[in-house]
Amino acid sequence: MKEGSSATTQPTRQELRAALAAAETLPRADLPRFVGDLEEIRAVAFARLIAPTPVQQPPDELLSVQEAARRLGVSRDFLYRHHRRLPFSRRMGRSLLFSAQGIQKYIQRGHAPGAQRAAGTVDLGP
Repeated sequence: MKEGSSATTQPTRQELRAALAAAETLPRADLPRFVGDLEEIRAVAFARLIAPTPVQQPPDELLSVQEAARRLGVSRDFLYRHHRRLPFSRRMGRSLLFSAQGIQKYIQRGHAPGAQRAAGTVDLGP
């Protein structure tokens, strides 16, 4: 990285110059502690550098029976009859809703009832 390429880099470089000057002038007896402090800084920076970037998942959306039926390729009646066996169904008072992320995972695992009915089998297992 070029010197001065970031506004936050400049103060850090100044601090590093101060550390370099300290390394040149510290008494020999203080150098082991100084090197240990530098190693701690290096280890923390390296750990941050190689750590995976956290992925923020979008909030889950609760879908109506009609939208869930469309995404799954089944009828609304099918969802009403089988909602207790579907891991992504949610009751909110008298309303029956379905987790959009749950449906997506369910489909990715190959449990989409619409596709299975076309093949002649319906498996509602998680």
